[in-house]
Amino acid sequence: MATGIGTESLLRGPSDEEYPSVNRTPCLYNPLRAFELEKQKQYQQQYADIYFLRLTKLKPVVEEIAQEAWEGFKIAGEAARRVDRVLDVRQGELCWVTGTVYMDMPLKPNILDDIMRDQWISESPRRQKYISPESNDQVMLEDESGRVRLIGTGLGQSMLVTGCIIAVMGTENANGDFEVVDLKVPDLARQPQRWERDDIDLTKANAGQKVKASGREQVGKVAIVSGLGISGDEVDSLTVDLLMEYLLGEATSPGTQAEVGGISRLIIAGNSLAEAAPLPVHEDDTTGTRKTSKKYGYDSSAYNPAPTMRLDNLFASLLPTLPITLIPGQSDPANVALPQQPIHSAMFPRSRAYAAPPGELGGWFDSGTNPWVADVQGWRMLGTGGQPVDDIYKYVDGDDRLEMMEGILRWRICAPTAPDTLWCYPFQDKDPFVIEESPHVFFVGNQPRFDTMVIDGNAGQQVRLIAVPKFRETGEVVLLDLETLDVELLHIEVPA
Repeated sequence: MATGIGTESLLRGPSDEEYPSVNRTPCLYNPLRAFELEKQKQYQQQYADIYFLRLTKLKPVVEEIAQEAWEGFKIAGEAARRVDRVLDVRQGELCWVTGTVYMDMPLKPNILDDIMRDQWISESPRRQKYISPESNDQVMLEDESGRVRLIGTGLGQSMLVTGCIIAVMGTENANGDFEVVDLKVPDLARQPQRWERDDIDLTKANAGQKVKASGREQVGKVAIVSGLGISGDEVDSLTVDLLMEYLLGEATSPGTQAEVGGISRLIIAGNSLAEAAPLPVHEDDTTGTRKTSKKYGYDSSAYNPAPTMRLDNLFASLLPTLPITLIPGQSDPANVALPQQPIHSAMFPRSRAYAAPPGELGGWFDSGTNPWVADVQGWRMLGTGGQPVDDIYKYVDGDDRLEMMEGILRWRICAPTAPDTLWCYPFQDKDPFVIEESPHVFFVGNQPRFDTMVIDGNAGQQVRLIAVPKFRETGEVVLLDLETLDVELLHIEVPA
């Protein structure tokens, strides 16, 4: 006999109680396409033009700083004078000159060694550092006229790598070496005001009339993650699922759901996929030969679609409520040479419906370049997948990633070691790696650990530096407040 349904029974009618809905806080997103290449790329030109373009752009900046700092400087009654070229340096005369740094390091990669290795030598392990234990490394300063070796205690004032532009003051000794007394770098570039670019675009759109912008009073947060390393295996599925459920507010309490609703955009800073691992090819038991099925020039039977399908499903679950910016990294299916171009939309059959139409900027799903630059809620943000900082690490003694990031901004070059030890496109007309405007936020993905700091410039610039760790190894996500630019670290962990 059926009894009445009590208050503690699971069998109860629909409730009339209304639950509050949580709305996602929007943010204004305005990407710059500073690193996009033309569809028809040319590789016949030489890489030397990049150094010439870089020196031409930054030499006047460094000379202005050096002139102001060293004007009237004297040693033993002799005033320091400026010389135009490296070859104009005279022995025994106190002078200063501007040029490009070149690090002559025997342990750096050599193209001749690569050719020999392709012929008959097995590949040697990748070096963690280019620094020679025997101290055979040399610092050179060069321009279009020649090259001179730099020595002296003055070199220890600043971290130096190949490709940065500096001014050095000192004298040439009897051996032809330039003994450095002091050196100057370009320092932080001009920093745009918040909403500056958006105000300019808004004024142009309204025929020069200033109008009040809407949507600026709502301020949320940006979640930055890198190194998801999705391989399609069950190993990485649980932590990624927990991340997805947190961003969707499905695995949190009502109070935390309101905080998660304040996350306005997710930025993935490189290495969304793990290193390519083709499926094992089974041998024929009777003949001992491998079964292959080549189509369009590759073995389709060895292709593993699981990682990209897993990533596409993740995006398709998040995109209905959370916009995503995807920056390629070293292990992602994009070109290796910087600047890496956006990952092709064919890799995301479910997620690409949220992308902007061809020819338009932004979009709910924005597959960007590496490096990447955009205005988010009026703040200028610059980010990379980590390759420039990882390459600088090989040139220097320490391992302070924030110091390397600070050096990038003060050199005004987001990839200084390209094209020497970092692959890049051979630009002819302009070096896009030169930082013409300092960002408000500079983040670098796939770093060994999380770290952050704020650096200041001589003209009042302030830049928030963020080293974003690998999520697959640490389970950490960085939350950036879009009002104060304060940083919060979120840790997602699967209990053992």
